[in-house]
Amino acid sequence: AELKKASKRLTCHKRYKIQKKIREHHRKVRKEAKKRGRKKPKKDPGVPSAAPFKEELLREAEQRKQRLEELKQKQKLNRQKEHEKKRKLEAKKNAAKIKEKAEGKESSGKSKAKTNKLLDKNSKKSFCRELKKVIEASDVVLEVLDARDPMGCRCPQLEQAVICSGGDKKLLLVLNKIDLVPKENLEKWLNYLKKEFPTIAFKSATLMKDRTMEQFTKRRARVDLSRTTECFGSKCLLKLLQDHVRTQNKAIQVGVVGFPNVGKSSIINSLKGVRACNVGLTRGVTKSMQIVHIDKQTKILDSPSIIADPSNNTLALALRTILNTEETASAGVLEGVDAILNHCSKQQVMMHYSIPDFRNTEEFLTLLAQKRGMLKKGGVPDIENIAKVLLCDWTGAKISYHSQPPESHTRPPYLTEDITAKMQECFNLKNLEEENKNAVQALKCPSPASSITFQSAGMTNGTIQENKVIEEVSEWENLETSMEGEEDEEDFTESDDDQDDVEEKKDIREVTRKAKFGKRQTSPTNSEKQIAESEHSNSLSLSLDKTADEDDAYDFNTDYV
Repeated sequence: AELKKASKRLTCHKRYKIQKKIREHHRKVRKEAKKRGRKKPKKDPGVPSAAPFKEELLREAEQRKQRLEELKQKQKLNRQKEHEKKRKLEAKKNAAKIKEKAEGKESSGKSKAKTNKLLDKNSKKSFCRELKKVIEASDVVLEVLDARDPMGCRCPQLEQAVICSGGDKKLLLVLNKIDLVPKENLEKWLNYLKKEFPTIAFKSATLMKDRTMEQFTKRRARVDLSRTTECFGSKCLLKLLQDHVRTQNKAIQVGVVGFPNVGKSSIINSLKGVRACNVGLTRGVTKSMQIVHIDKQTKILDSPSIIADPSNNTLALALRTILNTEETASAGVLEGVDAILNHCSKQQVMMHYSIPDFRNTEEFLTLLAQKRGMLKKGGVPDIENIAKVLLCDWTGAKISYHSQPPESHTRPPYLTEDITAKMQECFNLKNLEEENKNAVQALKCPSPASSITFQSAGMTNGTIQENKVIEEVSEWENLETSMEGEEDEEDFTESDDDQDDVEEKKDIREVTRKAKFGKRQTSPTNSEKQIAESEHSNSLSLSLDKTADEDDAYDFNTDYV
């Protein structure tokens, strides 16, 4: 039996109601037209017959009309050509897709291999491989430490690897960013660290001269670059390396090693005097070994940063991991900020950021976002982005904070007195101390009151061997899997059974992703829950307001449904 069409008959009540509303609407339109007043369109009077050169003017007008028509026709033709080109391109793309589908697994395998090759440079295993190359090739290893938290920048696995590598390999500690620490604290750290390895106080030049820099200085001669291009400790380090060359009677290779954003590349640039290596605020700029020639007898090897072990505490992971703030989850960033604030004095943080008293990290971030004007739509503070900015500030050279060295000196288990004596053999330690003192005196350091006191979490464990590295699923792989899922959906939209299979595959992929990310991801904090609840309530209120407004206006379509 054929289904009958739904009847369009209405009740008299509804029909009269609609007619009434239409009449009211027409009445309103008529009233508005009366208020405006009817203005008749002015007719073109044309050229008067008494006017001189009438015929010429008319000819010109006709010519203009013809030109306009020609232009319109040309534009139409161009549009048609563009449409044809697009159609051809789409046809080619469709043909290519059909070919790829016909090839099947072979083409997908090749594309995956290509993407893996591209991603291999950014992987943690490649970082470890390059770092190992640097340690093996170098005669002297410079472990770069941030003067604000020197103990947190030390990696026991690296130091052990250098000591156990054999030969006459020397390990030197370079205290970088000494201009961000009070003088008294700096002297304490130098006295503490020199008991284990020879340490050099260093302040790298932030702006190096290159072609772009020369143009900049020519255009703006008034800009004072004395402070930015000023470098401390470079002469001292070069003297130490030259002494080692004399004792060895051969050319040496110096490896520069350390955690991200410690200033490895900037030290090499300041030693060379030119911008030889790429430098940036983002972590993990250097991705492979780079060789820089300083003299005929000394080569410096720039290495990618050490990868922090995931077993470290949240503070160490927040400050020492290679993370891209754009890609990382908001929960991890907020946890990192929370750990940093817990290890600092609250009053000093309030003074530094000039923010009133706060109860928790969420409130602190909201106040900071409001102060800096980082707001979302509707004036809601952007907590996620401000947290990322704060993390970058703490790892970069913006904030001045300092940590106190341990009261009692205890050697790590892999370090003995014989090893420390062996490391100090070829170097003139008296000259080193004098040069360090001169550098500290010449520097403009912040006062202890202006610098934030910070509690160090101790040495951070790093992974140097490739086998121990746990790779995370990158965004590229996620995109590939999602694209494959979309293609499957397009292919199997005909039958319902096939759609169910595709959904099952998707669920399996999601489960595997969650399993991979499970170790690093943490449960959302109370602050995040509160934000979610507030956003939900705001959305509800907005929807209620909309409905209230819509009730005032009559909708004719509702009666027909």
